[in-house]
Amino acid sequence: MHVLFEEDGAFKTASILTDNESSLQVETVSGKRLKIKSSNVLLRFPSPAPGELLSRAETLAADIETEFLWECAGDGEFNFGDFANDYFGHQATAEEAAALLLALHSAPVYFHRKGKGRFRKAPADILQAALAGLEKKRQHALAVERMVAQLKDGTLPPEFLPRLTQLLYQPDRNRIETKALELACVETGLSAAHLLNQCGAIRSAYDFHLNRFLLDYFPGGIDFPPTDLPQPPTRLARANVQAFSIDDATTTEIDDAFSLQELPGIGWRVGIHIAAPGLGMAPGSPLDAMARERLSTVYMPGNKITMLPESAVTYFTLAAGRDCPAISLYLTVTPEFEITAHESCIEIVPIVANLRHHDIEPLFNEQTVLSGLSEFPFRDELKTLWQLANACEGRRGKPSAMQGNNDYNFAIAGDLAEAEQCRVEITERKRGSPLDKLVAELMIVANSTWGGLLAEKGVPAIYRAQTGGKVRMTTSPLPHDGLGVAQYAWLSSPLRRYVDLLNQWQLIACLNGNAPHFNTQSDTLFAAMRDFELTYSAYAEFQRGMERYWSLRWLQQEGRQTIEATLRRENLVKLDHLPIIQRMASVPELKQGSRVRLSIESIDPLTLELSCRYLETLGEAVTEALDDEIIEAIV
Repeated sequence: MHVLFEEDGAFKTASILTDNESSLQVETVSGKRLKIKSSNVLLRFPSPAPGELLSRAETLAADIETEFLWECAGDGEFNFGDFANDYFGHQATAEEAAALLLALHSAPVYFHRKGKGRFRKAPADILQAALAGLEKKRQHALAVERMVAQLKDGTLPPEFLPRLTQLLYQPDRNRIETKALELACVETGLSAAHLLNQCGAIRSAYDFHLNRFLLDYFPGGIDFPPTDLPQPPTRLARANVQAFSIDDATTTEIDDAFSLQELPGIGWRVGIHIAAPGLGMAPGSPLDAMARERLSTVYMPGNKITMLPESAVTYFTLAAGRDCPAISLYLTVTPEFEITAHESCIEIVPIVANLRHHDIEPLFNEQTVLSGLSEFPFRDELKTLWQLANACEGRRGKPSAMQGNNDYNFAIAGDLAEAEQCRVEITERKRGSPLDKLVAELMIVANSTWGGLLAEKGVPAIYRAQTGGKVRMTTSPLPHDGLGVAQYAWLSSPLRRYVDLLNQWQLIACLNGNAPHFNTQSDTLFAAMRDFELTYSAYAEFQRGMERYWSLRWLQQEGRQTIEATLRRENLVKLDHLPIIQRMASVPELKQGSRVRLSIESIDPLTLELSCRYLETLGEAVTEALDDEIIEAIV
């Protein structure tokens, strides 16, 4: 006698060796001996042989129509053997009973299992719903197959068009479009971005990077909602100065300007004037809400996303030829460039010039200040302020700019909507130039002085501190060891940074003798500081990414096959004339500062990857300053 039994969800056959009431000793076709429970036995049969039953039953089951089987079944539970007798119209053979069991078992949509060898046919409504689900899955499978074929053929499936942003940046794995894209990526060996780009779904790598950033930080778009114009401040005195600003050519949010007046027998009265949007927009106003949401202006080559609407920027920027509301810090400076006194006030400042780096630096640079300055507007003022900056730097004992490192200016010619057709020009300027030092030192003076004033008056503010080598933002006036000052509050860029605007409101209240807008335990103050630090870091990372994109585009545009570089540390190299620090495993063990030539192997603007190979060493190591913070941020 033989048995058909179920074990681990599979049907098996064996010959009986010992038959007990609750268990059996059996031998399978392979010769393995098992002990099985009697309750697991579904069918006992004398013939055919155990090795033949299931193969014969499978052949017979193939001819059984599931739909007809469902119509033949009653509404109650039934045993497969009893149903086999009814279905075949006679006492079913072992092959027939096993065939019916296999047919029932293989149709779970039509027949629900109720125990070992027992079934119940699915109710009509449940069956129809299940069949509809199966048909939907079948259609989905066909759609996925079609979409995969289209993607592999370089054609974008029409279903992808309304969901391109989601597919590129936030794929939903429950959608068939995502499943088709993932399958096509596996079969082609391409990433989703490269495959979609191959299908024409990405207008340009520039758009790809920009749109990912906008989705994360500007999901509602970059346009400002309608708002009232800033309210002009009233009853402010007009300063008797001729102020001028110093910025690069693309700056429109001009936050700071300077003035210089001689004080006979004393020295000079140096004015540091900061734009005052805090006078025309109040905490909690619609303009504040817009600035609070953005927290900073976003910079990128050829473009920017301002923190404030254009109307507010236009009104408060320190543009030449206008009288502008400002908060001024006046320094009394001796002929030896000692600062003996300072005073602060809120006033209207006439701006007579906006000096630009590209115009002034050829005339006012490290060589010309030593060899002798030619005649040009504001020559004497710039020289005196530069001498003051040198004195301030000496007193602090810290440099205001990292010497030996360069800043890079990107000029993008063309319509960014067609970024691949744009031409990029990259120029570099060395940090620590006389103009850089002049501006940096006077900003340090303003921010540290006003930070000290707020601390002295007990007015809460947000400070930038560095203690124990760690730079952080805090609401406590802690020292900034890197700058060598007792405290440093960001106040000099209120048109571009929200913490500066928030601090400006506190400073305005302090100078007017009013209660500050935010107290020591203000949740608004702490939340703004936390959110700003995270967002400002993300914006800076995005800016570096876009600078890398345009740098890679420049290499392609110029058809560069090789490039020279300087070894920074370990296996990091700094490419000449570009803000790219690259990890290079192929560079041999050389001294830091060694000059090398690299072969450019591949450039991928979509992933911002640059592959280079070491060719040769060009010279001995040279002394070069290392900006570790920038290296760590980029690498």
